[in-house]
Amino acid sequence: MSAPIRVLVCDDQMLIRTGLVTIIAAQPDFEVVGECGDGRAAVDLATRLRPDVVVMDVRMPVLDGIEATRLLAGAGVPDPVKVLVLTTFNLDEYVYEALRAGASGFLLKDAPPAQLLHGIRTVATGAALLDPDVTRRLVGKHAARIRPAGDSARDLPLTPRELEVLRLLADGLSNSEIAQRLVISQETVKTFVSRILTKLDLRDRVQAVVYAYRHGLVT
Repeated sequence: MSAPIRVLVCDDQMLIRTGLVTIIAAQPDFEVVGECGDGRAAVDLATRLRPDVVVMDVRMPVLDGIEATRLLAGAGVPDPVKVLVLTTFNLDEYVYEALRAGASGFLLKDAPPAQLLHGIRTVATGAALLDPDVTRRLVGKHAARIRPAGDSARDLPLTPRELEVLRLLADGLSNSEIAQRLVISQETVKTFVSRILTKLDLRDRVQAVVYAYRHGLVT
């Protein structure tokens, strides 16, 4: 039996935090290694406990979730921790900054428990998690802030099919939605995404979405 996924839960609202801990701890493949209510404690606990995934609220006292994420997973951090950000629809600005700070993905706070658990498992494997509905609004809303690169799609080291997959990915489509749109299997979509990330030297789907906007593949 494989080792459980070790999770640290950070949310300043005790009722929400207790609910998250209860849901996560009830799963046989999860272990809640700690919980806290502010960003500074999140950084301290994550540094000491080295969880597989930190479930992080954005708005917290002492140190907000964005800065906590930057300290745990941002550029230049030698041994980054995987962070899954929880947010609400009216906090798009915060989510965008959290993703830039190094978060591996985000979910809405009102997501059903099964989606939360799937999200933690996804991030724990090293994959990024983007809520498709939020992605369509989020990246589109902030696309103007993403500085465009000088080259064009013709200069990118991608095949026409890979470019097509990247555009759909940047539109916020999930692997299953891309598979349906292109009439291919989900495994084939995963292969295309993996190739795209490798060719463009990108860490995850979050970076791929920003890359697509920077290079004018989507507007």
